[in-house]
Amino acid sequence: MKTSRQANPKFLARVAAVVFPVAIGAIGAIGAIGVAQALLVAADPPLSMPKYIERLDTIIAAVDASAGDPSSLVAVGDLPYAWRVDGSSRIFDIPTASARRDLGAWRTRRDAAARDRLLNTLRTLRSEAASFEQPAADSGALRARLHDVLRGDEFRGIHGPTWRDHLQQRIFELIARALGRALDRSSIATIGDAIVYVLIAIAVAVLALWAYRFVRRTAASEAAHIAPAAAAPPKRDWTAWLADAQAAAARGSWRDAIHLIYWCAVAYLEANGAWRPDRARTPREYLQLVASSGDFSDGAASMAALTRRFELVWYGAGDADAQAFAESIANLKNLGCPTG
Repeated sequence: MKTSRQANPKFLARVAAVVFPVAIGAIGAIGAIGVAQALLVAADPPLSMPKYIERLDTIIAAVDASAGDPSSLVAVGDLPYAWRVDGSSRIFDIPTASARRDLGAWRTRRDAAARDRLLNTLRTLRSEAASFEQPAADSGALRARLHDVLRGDEFRGIHGPTWRDHLQQRIFELIARALGRALDRSSIATIGDAIVYVLIAIAVAVLALWAYRFVRRTAASEAAHIAPAAAAPPKRDWTAWLADAQAAAARGSWRDAIHLIYWCAVAYLEANGAWRPDRARTPREYLQLVASSGDFSDGAASMAALTRRFELVWYGAGDADAQAFAESIANLKNLGCPTG
């Protein structure tokens, strides 16, 4: 049987499904490096108001002349994501998102409604720029009325270009310089939008991974500190606990001595049949067993004092000194345990 050497369409489709996401990720990484470089470069000088009006007039004339052939709008394809205009007293960033969207619809689909919207947008911008050039009049009442209008709910979500718009513009400019000769302007804008979303997704994923690792490290650290203190002590004879407690007291390790005296009391009561051995019990459960035990119920107050001192010193910030140890020894004697 001969094996065909022709490419299998299904195999090629599977390969494309794997390679395309990897290629998008590589483009995103290259875009991130390019963006970092672009942000270090000083912004392009803003247009003066007369130059801005002249630019608008040129574009309006080109759109008017393209009624029969929108593909001739090559110059209009250079629309930036925002115009920077020097208004003498301040610099304005004028976004062009709606104009670029309508321009793309008119060039690619010959959408007449999009062309009309594009002309209206450009003429409105031109009219506003011309009005700005006129000498300012005393318009205090109009300004107050304008502020009242802009405080309404319908204008609450309106704002100027955001950091995402500026990032998108820089990416578009980089791609336009690198691939402008090989791709159509409308395709470059689409690729720029895709790279922005890829970069945002990468940033969110990195932040989520960092938060996940931080929470895991914190939880592991807390568990490492809590688990040893909460673990039940190994089974030993009460005399061994007492000997270790006295040795710790001789060294001045009062915290360890009080801890060992408590478990000496538990081991002594357990050895004398106060309860059946169970390593899973907590100090509070031992205290309840003493109170309910017939033979050792008289020592419930002493066991309660031992438990309280143990918890304050071992788990909390209670004082551990010679006097506290002496009180613990006295309570141990009250339980009937010979302390030597």
